[in-house]
Amino acid sequence: MFAVTRSGLDYERMRMEAASQRIATADMPVQQRAAAQAAAFTREVDGPAIAAGASSADGAGQTVLDPSNPLAGPDGTVQYPDVDLAQEMATLMSAQRAYQADIRAFNTLHGMLLKSLSIGGR
Repeated sequence: MFAVTRSGLDYERMRMEAASQRIATADMPVQQRAAAQAAAFTREVDGPAIAAGASSADGAGQTVLDPSNPLAGPDGTVQYPDVDLAQEMATLMSAQRAYQADIRAFNTLHGMLLKSLSIGGR
């Protein structure tokens, strides 16, 4: 029973970490951002490695002409990700509320099990 609640807590924590990572790296060039995500947010969670910061919507959204940037391509442009900050903040708040609900469910389950043990012990 506790495993289900724990997996919900793990999932919501990963959602919060991923959204906060996308917000934190929204103004980084795509190449630099990919390296930062791979280094900081790859972890083992009950099996294979999961990149919590990865998202299929993280394509190059904006191209800026900056030939002095070391990450500029041959044409002198740097690509920045397409991150919707409002959507990421909504995801962050939603994940936080779901995490709090999972904690309440865990505490309720714990209380019910303690009560059943005290009833059975009489």
